[in-house]
Amino acid sequence: MEKIELKPASVFEMFARINAVPRPSKREQQMIDFLRRFGQDLGLETVVDATGNVLIRKQASKGMEGRPTVILQSHMDMVCEKNNDVEFDFDHDAIQTYVDGEWMKAKGTTLGADDGIGCAMEMAILADDTLRHGPLECVFTRDEETGLTGAEGMQPGFMTGQMLINLDSEDEGELFVSCAGGCRTTATFRFTPEAAPQGWFFLQLTIKGLTGGHSGDDIDKKRANANKLLARYLYDGMKQWGLRLSDIQAGGLHNAIPREAQALVALPIEYKEQARVRWNLFAAEVQEEFSLTEPAMEFLLESAEPAPTVLPADVSCRLITALQAVDNGVYAMSQDIELVETSSNLASIRQVEPGVIVVNSSQRSSLLSNRHNMSHTIAATFELAGAEVEIGEGYPGWAMNPKSEILRIAREQYVRLFHKEPVVRGIHAGLECGLFSEKYPGLDMVSFGPTLRGVHSPDERLLIPTVDMVWRHLLAILENV
Repeated sequence: MEKIELKPASVFEMFARINAVPRPSKREQQMIDFLRRFGQDLGLETVVDATGNVLIRKQASKGMEGRPTVILQSHMDMVCEKNNDVEFDFDHDAIQTYVDGEWMKAKGTTLGADDGIGCAMEMAILADDTLRHGPLECVFTRDEETGLTGAEGMQPGFMTGQMLINLDSEDEGELFVSCAGGCRTTATFRFTPEAAPQGWFFLQLTIKGLTGGHSGDDIDKKRANANKLLARYLYDGMKQWGLRLSDIQAGGLHNAIPREAQALVALPIEYKEQARVRWNLFAAEVQEEFSLTEPAMEFLLESAEPAPTVLPADVSCRLITALQAVDNGVYAMSQDIELVETSSNLASIRQVEPGVIVVNSSQRSSLLSNRHNMSHTIAATFELAGAEVEIGEGYPGWAMNPKSEILRIAREQYVRLFHKEPVVRGIHAGLECGLFSEKYPGLDMVSFGPTLRGVHSPDERLLIPTVDMVWRHLLAILENV
């Protein structure tokens, strides 16, 4: 197969530089320092605010000084997910990329194209004095992935442009003009572990190899949630054999559909063969249910050394029942357009220390009232089970501006370049545009980017030809504002 050309070369060179810099969410200091040096080395005005957001200003090209200032914005952090069999330290190691056909991927980890490729485009524009554009403000926000706290902490006046192009979308040919708001709901179960019953048998249950993906944009794609699958078997086993939990470590980040789940369970020894038979039947049933979307899922059941403690019977029962009952997936579709309106993702279930199990979930909706309702539905389920529940403040959605000038220009230039209409739509995911719309009323915004798949998982991949398409489109917009 002929090797695909990485173009524009300047963007992929910047992306390679970015991927050499560790940038986990909430631990972006190395990336902040890198961007500060980058701007200063170019002789450009570079500002870092108290939150850690970086802004680099570039003057207009000759003859374009009177144009409105345009803000280009992307987030500097990345979701740090890896396969269990991969040795990798996200705080120190560089992302290892490779090309597979038309796709760029990483070796066993997330690629960081969400949103490193957006950052790379901004950097390439800042470094190239041959391009034509008006005044620019290139903004790199921190900690988008785990709460949008960079955008949340940004003070009004940090950005001064009238138009903003967000480079954090994942489908080339689509212009995003609205997004969902979201929040997190956390349930905590506290208990005193009990000595394991004498003579009971211990099993280690593992579900892995699921597709996973973004808990907003992929929530309607009928991908299995490893936590909910595990809960199904636990509930069945509790009812049939009095199964009790000893430990559970399931799921990961709040904004990722869980790909893996593990639990250590105990049950009377006379039921161990029934448990094995039921596990095999359960695996076959689930594989048939998700035959199209989860071709690589694995179900492992192994005998385990007896643990000294288990959850008290009533706590184990209440927790398992709540996990079986709690809502997950699409809750409502939009009445206006073909888009998910409201959803919830059961993200993680972890015994963080003996006697404390924490369950994290995230809710999204383009309607604030329904987001509140969804969070209360999740909270009520866990409250009935005796958990302590906390609902986060969340972040706002972004409403479409039907008179958007930047959208008009983006649309016209796309048609001129590619001789087809772009799709104009909303997204069931959180974009920083929602927070910007609160802090900067009247800011005219649009969001687009190259095609990404498998984001927030080690299957993340970037469709290489679409990078050049987005680059050409972006430069055409800047030249015609």
